[in-house]
Amino acid sequence: MSQPANQDAAELAKFGALAHGFWDRSGPFRTLHDIEPARVAWVAANVPLAGARVADIGCGGGLFAESLTRLGARVTGIDLATDMLAVARLHAQAGGLTIDYREQSAAALAVSEAGQFDVVCCMEMIEHVPDPAALLSELARLPRAGGTVVVSTINRSARAFLGAIVGAEYVLGLVPRGTHEYARLVTPAELARHARAAGLTLRELVGLQYNPLTRTAQVGGAPDINYLARFTA
Repeated sequence: MSQPANQDAAELAKFGALAHGFWDRSGPFRTLHDIEPARVAWVAANVPLAGARVADIGCGGGLFAESLTRLGARVTGIDLATDMLAVARLHAQAGGLTIDYREQSAAALAVSEAGQFDVVCCMEMIEHVPDPAALLSELARLPRAGGTVVVSTINRSARAFLGAIVGAEYVLGLVPRGTHEYARLVTPAELARHARAAGLTLRELVGLQYNPLTRTAQVGGAPDINYLARFTA
């Protein structure tokens, strides 16, 4: 039996329309490219990646999946945005990388391959789904016992509203307008509560600081705007 997808058609269409510019480091996803080194380094410092089987949930155009693959991980990337997946497959092929990309929901993957992954990553996706708690439940079914789940997202806070939405989208134009909806952002407390209900144990929660002037990011500090969380199954 197929599993219902925790998705929003408008969100998929929004990102699908931008897929052609995904790998343009000065394009609509330039901030994602800017924070990539910091978030990859943090994951690599906390989780053995060489030879690990990794699920990248909401892989988009493949930026994070490619980074993990280059570090020796065996990556399965899933997304429901058809155009994004097409971009991801073409870019991986051009780079000589082998990545198992699938147009599949997290719910479906949790049925077909429950307990089959060493690491499960969900980067900048949870704030775009209708039911964050359901997504955490799906993520929790994917890792083996003792495996790792990593989530990256944006806090629902006054600083995030001013910085990630007003500043980034409407003042500086760092990301396309309408990329984030404030009401859908997830606080660290909410994320931890959803994860705990799903049987995950929080090991670390840390902020990710971004400087738009230097276009650099570093992990550390308060999770007032962007933050990363690491759980074990």
